[in-house]
Amino acid sequence: MNLKDKLNTMPQGPGIYIMKDLKGTIIYVGKAKKLKNRVNQYFVGAHDYKTTKLVSRIVDFDYIITRTEKEALILEINLIKQHRPRFNIMFMDDKSYPYLKITQEKYPRLRVVRDLKKDKKATYFGPYPDATAAHQMRKLLNDLYPLRQCEIMPKKVCLYYHLGQCLGPCQFDINPELYKEMVAEITDALRGNNKVLKNKLLAEMNAATEKQLYEKAAQYRDYLKFLDYVKDPQSVTKDDQRDTDAFAYYEDKGYIAIQGLLLRQGMILDRKFVLQELHQEAQEAFIEFILQYYSEQPKPSILLLPFGVDISWLKEMDEYKIHQPQKGKQKSLMNIVTANAKQHLEQNIELMARKHADHERALIQLAELLKLDDVERIELYDNSHISGSFASGACVVYEHGLPSKKDYRLYDVHSQADDLKNMEEVIYRRYYRIIKEKGRLPSLILVDGGQLQINAVKKTLESIDVHVPVAGLRKNEKHATAELLDENGETIDLREHKALFFLLNRMQDEVHRFVITHHKKRRAKGQVASILDEVEGLGPIRLKQLSKMYKNVNAMKEASLEDLEKVLPKSVALSLFNVLKQ
Repeated sequence: MNLKDKLNTMPQGPGIYIMKDLKGTIIYVGKAKKLKNRVNQYFVGAHDYKTTKLVSRIVDFDYIITRTEKEALILEINLIKQHRPRFNIMFMDDKSYPYLKITQEKYPRLRVVRDLKKDKKATYFGPYPDATAAHQMRKLLNDLYPLRQCEIMPKKVCLYYHLGQCLGPCQFDINPELYKEMVAEITDALRGNNKVLKNKLLAEMNAATEKQLYEKAAQYRDYLKFLDYVKDPQSVTKDDQRDTDAFAYYEDKGYIAIQGLLLRQGMILDRKFVLQELHQEAQEAFIEFILQYYSEQPKPSILLLPFGVDISWLKEMDEYKIHQPQKGKQKSLMNIVTANAKQHLEQNIELMARKHADHERALIQLAELLKLDDVERIELYDNSHISGSFASGACVVYEHGLPSKKDYRLYDVHSQADDLKNMEEVIYRRYYRIIKEKGRLPSLILVDGGQLQINAVKKTLESIDVHVPVAGLRKNEKHATAELLDENGETIDLREHKALFFLLNRMQDEVHRFVITHHKKRRAKGQVASILDEVEGLGPIRLKQLSKMYKNVNAMKEASLEDLEKVLPKSVALSLFNVLKQ
C-alpha cells in the first residue's frame, strides 16, 4: 500500500504515528488526538526547513490506534525511550536525586537512597544537590548519633560498635526511647531546625581541641561549614515551602532552549538547561520534554509553565498540578526562567550552529569516501594492556557526530597480549548481545588499526551473521590520526578532508582515553591487591572491614599501628603496618 492509500484509509481517533526512512528505521514518533488530520499535515502544503528535513526522509509510516488520548501519550513516551528516533528531541534525564531515609524499625537506620518507590514505614528527607552532600550529611549524623548500621542484625556486635558508631542493639538491651530521642533530633536537623545539631558540633569541636585532637576538631569544623552549604541561603520564594518546578522555553534560528529551576522548601535545588535543534513545533517539543522528564523524575507539588502554552496533553496525566501564572510572584519567577532560556540560547546558538555544520560536513565526507548511505551511528573500538596484564577493551558510540556516553561499554578481555584476539572477543560479546536483545546495530564500525584489525572484526561479525561496514583508523609516527582505511584496505589521506580529520581525531582520542582510564583503574586495583596479599591473616572479611575505614592504601599508610589495631588483631595489624611502611 502506498503512502497516499494509507493516508486515505487512516482513522480519525487518537493514537500514535511512526515515521520510517528508506531502511525501515524509525526516525520520528508522534501522538495525535485525530490521527488522520495530524499525519496528513506532514504531506500537504509547505513547511519550514526543520519539518521539510524530516519529511524528506519519510518513506513509510505506521500507526497504532488507542482508546484514549492518555493511552496515546504513554505509548509515545515508551516508543521514544525504546527506539530513540533521530528527529524526536531526546530529553531523557537519568539523574535521580539522593534522599536520606530514616527507617521506622525498633532500632532505626539512616540511609542514602535514590529509589522513588517510597517505603511507607520510613521518613524521607531531601532531595540533596548531589550524592556527596547526602553521604556527607549521613556521616555527620552517624558521628553524633550512633543509630544502628547493619541492615541485617548480627548476633554479636561488629566493628561499628567498637568504633562508637553503634550502640550494639544486636547484643545489648538498649532502651528504644533512646533511639526515639536521637531520631527526633535528627529529624529536626534534616528539616532545617539545626540549632541543636550545630551546638553539638561546636561542643565536640571544642572538646577535641582541648584534648589536642586537632584533626578531629577540624573535621567538626568542616561539618559546620557543610551545614551552611546544604542549607543554601539562595532563596527564590521564601514564603512558599512547597516543592515547585518552573520550566520555560525560547526558540530562535531552528533551535530550542529549555530552562528549568527546581525549588525545594523555597530554595533552588538544581537548574536544568537543554539546547536542541528543532524538527517540530517549539511548543510541541517543549511539552514532549515535560512528559519525558517527569516519566523518570518525581513530580513536584506545583509545576509552573508559561501562560499560553497548550497543556491539554499534560492534563491527561492526572498527577500534574499545573499553574500558568499571569501575575504575582509566580509570574516573576516564570519571567526569570524565560529570560534565562533566551540568554543561554543567544550565548550558545552560534557555536551550536557552527559545530552542527562541521559535523554534518564531516559525516557527509565520511559517507562519500566509504560509499555508504549514512553514518548516523558510529561505534569505535580500542584495546589496552601492559605485557598482557589487565587487558581491556572499549567501545564508544557517536550519534550524528556527537558522543552518546550512555552507550559506551567496557570489557575485561582474556587473550593477554594478543590484540587481534582481544578485538575479536570484544566484537563477539558486543554484537552477540545486541542480536540477543534485538538492539540497534551501528551504521559503521571503526577500529584502531589497519587491515589486520579490520579483517579480525569482519571475520567475527560473519561468524554471527552480522553485516555492518568496517573501517580502520591509523596513526602516524607522531601518534596522531592520519589515515582512514576502508574494508578493502584502501588508504584515504585525511589531510585532504579537514572537517572529517578533526572529527575522527576527536573520536579516536575519546575511545583511547576511555579504554586507558579503565585499564589504569584495573592496574591500580591489582597493585593494591598484590600489596595486601603479602599480609598474613588478612582475608576477605578483614579486608572489607579495612575498606570501611580506609578508602585506599595511601589512607592506610597514614594510619598508626594503634589505629590499625582498632580494626585488626594485633599480629595482623603489625604485619600490615610493616608491609605498608616498606
